[in-house]
Amino acid sequence: MTITSIISAIGNTNKQAPLIVRDCGIEVPSKIILTYNQNKKESKDVAKLAARERFLDEYAVSAVWLGCIPLVDKISNYVIRKKGFNPDINLKLFKESDSQGININIKNFEGKVSDSIIKELKKVKENKSIYEKLLAGKFVLSTTIPMVLMGFVLPKLIFASSSKKIEKLRKQKEQKNLQQFKNPMEYIKNGQISFKGNLISQIANFSTVEKMAVTDGGYGVGRVATARNKNEALDVGFKMTGMMILNFLFPPYLAKFLDKLTYKVAGLNVALDPLILDDKKLLEAIKNQNLKLPSTSTEKDIIEFLDKNPKSLFSQYATKFYDVKYLENGIRDPRAFVNTKKLAEFKKELENFAKNAIDSKNITNFAKKAKWAKGFNILANISLSSFLLAYALPKAQFAFRKIVTGSDLDPGLATSKDKI
Repeated sequence: MTITSIISAIGNTNKQAPLIVRDCGIEVPSKIILTYNQNKKESKDVAKLAARERFLDEYAVSAVWLGCIPLVDKISNYVIRKKGFNPDINLKLFKESDSQGININIKNFEGKVSDSIIKELKKVKENKSIYEKLLAGKFVLSTTIPMVLMGFVLPKLIFASSSKKIEKLRKQKEQKNLQQFKNPMEYIKNGQISFKGNLISQIANFSTVEKMAVTDGGYGVGRVATARNKNEALDVGFKMTGMMILNFLFPPYLAKFLDKLTYKVAGLNVALDPLILDDKKLLEAIKNQNLKLPSTSTEKDIIEFLDKNPKSLFSQYATKFYDVKYLENGIRDPRAFVNTKKLAEFKKELENFAKNAIDSKNITNFAKKAKWAKGFNILANISLSSFLLAYALPKAQFAFRKIVTGSDLDPGLATSKDKI
């Protein structure tokens, strides 16, 4: 794997790689250290307990957060296939347009693709309600299982573990006649999820990152509900809100801001992925002025171009970065939905880059500068996001805690100071 491909991976805010880098590599270790130092101001014993809780909590949550959704998706897909349906068929195809939809795809691709694919489409069409329920069930399982594990099960286990640790420390110090520590976590409030109207079509094909965002919200609700006291609920609520914003909302907007700033300051068009900027075939196509693109940005022209030019650079990029799928024979997969709005934006970005590269008089040099500038922006995004998550947010949380509780101690462990 090249440096460019690594930077490309961590720079894609729609994928898991940036979350893994920020979460496991930077954010968690920093939070453990900050948690210990914050609690140490008042009690070293509580500081050790708080750091231990944070270690267990953060890495256990990361394992569930990053691994559970893909695992449940695979299991659900296996069950759906056992029911006789192909889970790769996108429900958005039921929203017919002039250029794509389940009826149009069956008509246009019959005779061009295998009979089994057409049969799969027809079966989904004839059993829409059953297929919708299966995909809705898949969504529920892939989000609620991680929610329950992260928001309810893990905190109870960790609180129970802390309770045993406190008891052990108390015995070690041979302190007698202390009040028995009691874990107050006895009740969990459960909610229900319901789906109405066209919502299933929207959520059934959520990406892993989109499901992670939904799961994160449920995880936050669960943590607030299972807090050991009111102050801990406020403390956790503040933290989880900040994490949601910094993980899912802030990075994409920061990426766009940095790209626009680079264009304004340096005149470099860096909207494209580093792997595209590093593609010699693209640079040759621009030099020779034979870069093939859809004639317009309409859905009809984009779909038509993809079908007629499967080997074009545009189609290859659409496959790699925008989930367009082709079968082995080069025919576009009629079971997949084409997001023509995103491809229209991508077409415009390619056109702008090509124009700027030609205007620069040195296309190769322009692309090289753009690639390094884009790489810098991606690393700057990861660095700033990680700093805010790993340092600024915990510090803000500690300040909020001090205002609310008047203490530096973790609210859930504050009473332990007198029990150890």
